Amino acid sequence: METFKNEYVEAYIYNSAKHGNTESGDTYFIHSEEDYFICAIADGLGNGVVARQSAAVIPRVLEQYHHESLDELLNRCNEYMVQKRGAAVAIVKVYFRECTIEYSCVGNVRLYILHNGQKMIYPLPVMGYLSGRPQKMKTQKYEYQNGDMFFLHSDGIVMKSPKASMQESVNAYELYERVRKATDGIGDDATFIAGDLLRSDC
Repeated sequence: METFKNEYVEAYIYNSAKHGNTESGDTYFIHSEEDYFICAIADGLGNGVVARQSAAVIPRVLEQYHHESLDELLNRCNEYMVQKRGAAVAIVKVYFRECTIEYSCVGNVRLYILHNGQKMIYPLPVMGYLSGRPQKMKTQKYEYQNGDMFFLHSDGIVMKSPKASMQESVNAYELYERVRKATDGIGDDATFIAGDLLRSDC
């Protein structure tokens, strides 16, 4: 488990490889600046080394260009997918001063936001995957409150009821443990980020 915490966000990251593989075909990225937090998950097509080659592009691009908009970042990532297998990619950006959370995704990497402990926000991703071919992007923006929770995951994670799992978890760590116990031993590449939004400046 990797953890991230500052005064605005607390996050817990799970990343495991398919049974029998030494490398996961999933990668993730997590970073924060003074006025925003950004995280991402990339799920390379297939599994193992070949999938990793595609997925590994995303952290490298985000490390250098995280200040750009989500659609600009996804377009950059897409440019690097030429002659690779491709990857499903989702990026989430939290702006502390605007109290907004943005999500843009191509492929099957899902985001859930539990707002005010009750309302489940479930933005739909753009279908397909980044492959180097022209791809339509769609950033979706939502307002958040202190105490809201988010959960970003690759398709190796299977949740029967995301809303119930989030509502029954006191915080992101408890959600992490709940999902980890259900995921361990499942045998597929699996990655998720569970986070609490602790504070805003708006």
